[in-house]
Amino acid sequence: MTPAAPEGPVLFVLGSSAGGVVRHVGALAARLHADGVDVRVAGPAGTLARLQAPVPTTTVEIGASLDPVRDLRAAAALRRALSRVPGVLVHAHGVRAGFVAALALGGTGRRVPLVVTLHNAVLGSGPRARLGTAVLGVVCRRADVVLGVCGDLVAQAHRLGAAVADRALVPAPALPPGDPVRGREALGPGPVVLAVARLAPQKGLGTLLEAAAGTGARVVVAGDGPLRAELADRIRGGGLPVRLLGRRDDVADLLAAADVALSTSVWEGQPVFVQEALRAGVPLVATDAGGTREVTGEAAVLLPVGDAAGLAAAVRRLVQDRTEREVRAERSRQRAAGLPTQEDAVAQVRRVHRAARG
Repeated sequence: MTPAAPEGPVLFVLGSSAGGVVRHVGALAARLHADGVDVRVAGPAGTLARLQAPVPTTTVEIGASLDPVRDLRAAAALRRALSRVPGVLVHAHGVRAGFVAALALGGTGRRVPLVVTLHNAVLGSGPRARLGTAVLGVVCRRADVVLGVCGDLVAQAHRLGAAVADRALVPAPALPPGDPVRGREALGPGPVVLAVARLAPQKGLGTLLEAAAGTGARVVVAGDGPLRAELADRIRGGGLPVRLLGRRDDVADLLAAADVALSTSVWEGQPVFVQEALRAGVPLVATDAGGTREVTGEAAVLLPVGDAAGLAAAVRRLVQDRTEREVRAERSRQRAAGLPTQEDAVAQVRRVHRAARG
């Protein structure tokens, strides 16, 4: 049975997002709106343009990095939006959105419940990472409830003073059934290893390039991002068996035709491509990064972050052994059957909102 709607309206707050976070919030907002909840979304204009939900929006330009002047302006704009919605609960997604929300709520003169979902870790070291951790601490201590997309984020939130912290459910959007014939036309002759990733440092694509020559297969990467030119130069310069497909809308077809799926990320929460590969029943090799193991369980072959030789050897074994591929494909399908659904995510959010309201 669907839980009762939380009392009062909900304002989701987003920072800059071009991918999974805005899709996740859009799905939550659309479903809550359909169930009769008064849902609104605030965030940068570029992010709101990607939001697929029939709900009112307010432009609040939250930057991707700390900027005191810009953050105070954003907080003031968010505070004005809050003043027009009595009884509102704020649910911010990401540290930047959570920080601006905390600033805004400090000047409202009334109690406004705050829920924050953490989607990414503070990576690296040095002054920038320490500042990021300090900002995260402010967010965790102000929030009534913190949700983290993987266990290490939940543990960190507890360490930084969160009153209540739990693991968020972030299911990948459902893909249509894939067509292996169309997929093979796009991928070319096999054996083919498929990676779907934004071409950005977090995805560990340098490790993918190092591993590629030892896989015994062609590696095809679907996705775009700031590292595209650099990766293309390395592929050409090294004569590597890697092809960059660019951004694709036919991931279901590509998965239906792929022999092995590969993820080489430095950190992940609940990686979308990993969930998609499991649901498509594709044998999966991945780095044991962040929450990846929490998603895959024992279904995937997991290697340490940066272990190019180990990744290459694992892929090569699967490429050469059809029986092992079939075993791993079945494990993927079995694991996929237990992954959270969009209904699970909505039910969790409604429970959390009720708890935050007290």
